[in-house]
Amino acid sequence: MANGRDLKLIKDFRFDEENVSTVTSIEQINVEDNCEELLYQTGLASEIEPDLPVLNRKQHLEFLNSSLKYLPKGYEVLDSSQPWLCYWILHSLSLLENPPNAEVSSALVARLARCQTESGGFGGGPGQSAHLAPTYAAVNALCTLGTVEAMALIDREKLQKFLYSLKNADSSFSMHHGSEADIRGVYCALSIARLTNIYTEELFSGSAEWIVRCQTYEGGFAGVPGMEAHGGYAFCGLAALFLMGQEDLIDFPAFLRWAVSRQMKLEGGFQGRTNKLVDGCYSFWQGGAFPLINLILKTKEGMPMPLSLLFNQEALQEYLLICCQHPRGGIIDKPGKSQDLYHTCYGLSGISVAQFGFDPSHPTVIGPPENKLVPCHPLYNITSESAEKATTYFQSLPCPCPGRLI
Repeated sequence: MANGRDLKLIKDFRFDEENVSTVTSIEQINVEDNCEELLYQTGLASEIEPDLPVLNRKQHLEFLNSSLKYLPKGYEVLDSSQPWLCYWILHSLSLLENPPNAEVSSALVARLARCQTESGGFGGGPGQSAHLAPTYAAVNALCTLGTVEAMALIDREKLQKFLYSLKNADSSFSMHHGSEADIRGVYCALSIARLTNIYTEELFSGSAEWIVRCQTYEGGFAGVPGMEAHGGYAFCGLAALFLMGQEDLIDFPAFLRWAVSRQMKLEGGFQGRTNKLVDGCYSFWQGGAFPLINLILKTKEGMPMPLSLLFNQEALQEYLLICCQHPRGGIIDKPGKSQDLYHTCYGLSGISVAQFGFDPSHPTVIGPPENKLVPCHPLYNITSESAEKATTYFQSLPCPCPGRLI
C-alpha cells in the first residue's frame, strides 16, 4: 500500500477548484477528497497494523445471508428483478466460500421456478413476462447453486425457442418481445446458450458483425451503433465476441487504449465512461475485460505477453477494501453511498478479478491471506468452479435440434 503521507502529495492531476464549472467536476473533487482521506488514514494505520486493509468477510456474510430472508422496503422497486437479487446474493456468497445450505438452496430453486414462463425464459417475478436480463440472472443463479435440482429446472428446448424468437433481422437480440434491442441482449443470449449447451451457429449468425458496429470512435462499445462507449456495454461486447470465437473482429488497439484509460489515478477504481466518476460496480464491468484482453495478446504474434493484468490490480483492491466496504457489510458505489446487493456482487467480483485475473495459481492479494476470494469466470461472472460444473452437466445433454423450432 502507498504510504499515507505520500497520498497527501498527489495533487498534480487534481482539478483547480477555482475553475470548476460543472456539477461533475465538483463531485469529482468531493470523491477524491473522501478517497484521499480514507487512503491516507489507512496508510498511516498500516504502519502499525501491516495486515491492512482487511476484507470484512463476517459483515458481508451477515448482510448477504440476512438479505436471503428479508429485504428492506426500499427493495420493492426491484420486484421485477427477483432473479437478479438471487444471482447477486448467491454469486457473492460463492465468492466468499459460503454457499447456502440444502434447504435454502431448494427454496431458491422453487422461487426461480415461479419466475419461469411457458416460453422457457424467466420473468422478473412470478407472473411477469419473460425477459432476457432476468433469464440470464436466473441461469447464472441456478448454475451457481449447482445442484441437479437447480440445473434441471431449465427447460432447454423451450429456452432455445425463446432465444430464437428474440433475434432480429439485423442479428441483434431484443430484451423481450416488442422491446429495445442492444448489446446486452446479444451477450445475455450467448451466455445463456453457451452455459446450457443450446448454442447453434444459426442462432447467432450475423451477431458478431452487429456487435462490431457498436464499437465507437473511442474504442469501447456502445449499447447500439452510434452511441457512447460504456463499461457495461464494452464488457458485453467483448465477452460476446469471445463466446462466438470472433474476438479478432474488433479494433483491438483502440479498445485496449480505451480500457486502460478508465482506471482513476487517485481512487484506484474504474469509471464507466469518459469524464465520469469512479463506481465500484465497474470493478468488474471494466476489470473483467482485462483477462480477456490478455488472452487476445497471447494469440497475437510479436506481442509480448504481459506479466500481469494491464491495470493496477493492487490499487483496485485498495479502493474496494478501503473506500467501498460498508461497516454493516456490503460493498458501496463510492464513499458516502449506501450498501446494496448489486454493488456488493460486482465489487466482490472486481476483487476476484484483481486477485486471480492473470494467473489463478499465483493470486495477487493485498492485505492478509484471508482476503483471498474464489476465482470467477471472466465470461459469465459466476465462479470458475460453478461454470465448469454447469458446462460438464449441460454438455452431457444433447443440444436441442433447431429443426424442431419451426
